[in-house]
Amino acid sequence: MPASVITVTSGKGGVGKTTTTAAFGAALAMRGHRVCAVDFDVGLRNLDLVLGLEKRVVYDFLHVADGKAKLAQALIKHKQIDNLFVLATSQTAEKNALTNDGVGRVMEQLRAEFDYVICDSPAGIEQGAMAALYHADHAIVVCNPEVSSIRDADRILGFVGSKSKRSEEGRDPVREHLLVTRYDEERVKCGEMLPVNEIKEILSAELIGIVPESRTVLRSSNAGVPASIDPQTDAGVAYRDAVAHFLGETQDPIRLPGAAGAGSHAQRGFLMRLFRRG
Repeated sequence: MPASVITVTSGKGGVGKTTTTAAFGAALAMRGHRVCAVDFDVGLRNLDLVLGLEKRVVYDFLHVADGKAKLAQALIKHKQIDNLFVLATSQTAEKNALTNDGVGRVMEQLRAEFDYVICDSPAGIEQGAMAALYHADHAIVVCNPEVSSIRDADRILGFVGSKSKRSEEGRDPVREHLLVTRYDEERVKCGEMLPVNEIKEILSAELIGIVPESRTVLRSSNAGVPASIDPQTDAGVAYRDAVAHFLGETQDPIRLPGAAGAGSHAQRGFLMRLFRRG
């Protein structure tokens, strides 16, 4: 059975897409699935760094797409997780180096080799982001509980449904999932961030996880270790829970870090009106 392609995307940069790709891919692999994490951010690659594999990159996505290397030459096996592999992208090429035909050839090979292919998309709607979304079976939209992040996530969801290969071929639509990162209960209570129930109402995507603001995430990224690898940390638990919900292994309610506050009524009302305009 060919792999399912999961594209991790957002409208806004800096929300934790690469961290999520690494953590989500690692958690899937630790459940016994064969997983390849693919970096689509040409020129600004970071996935290999977050996974601690930057010194092992010899060939990359573009080498395979252009026929200059075999897929097996470019795949890097994770040092700690047997079923996890990484396909880095070029650090020097221009954004337009990705072509539809080249990406299609690589994705076809990856689908034949793995159970899940998880794509780390650039933010927004640039060429790399559209290439990653085009091949998606699932889209995980990552956002922070802040107005600008949610507004941009809302925009990217519009592209998920209309720009995919699935929609082009008249197949079932891409499944849309929502992952809220950098959640801070105190800021929700103060009205500086939206509570999760209102984010869900605005974005209308299946919520699979809430990752709290946590120093362990930054420490994990700096150490080249997926945040999900340690089940004792709050972020590790959150990412593992997100994978369990994604796989349908649990129907339990999403764990909320702390008791969600409602925020100020005036602030919430303003934000809701902002998203309902037009």
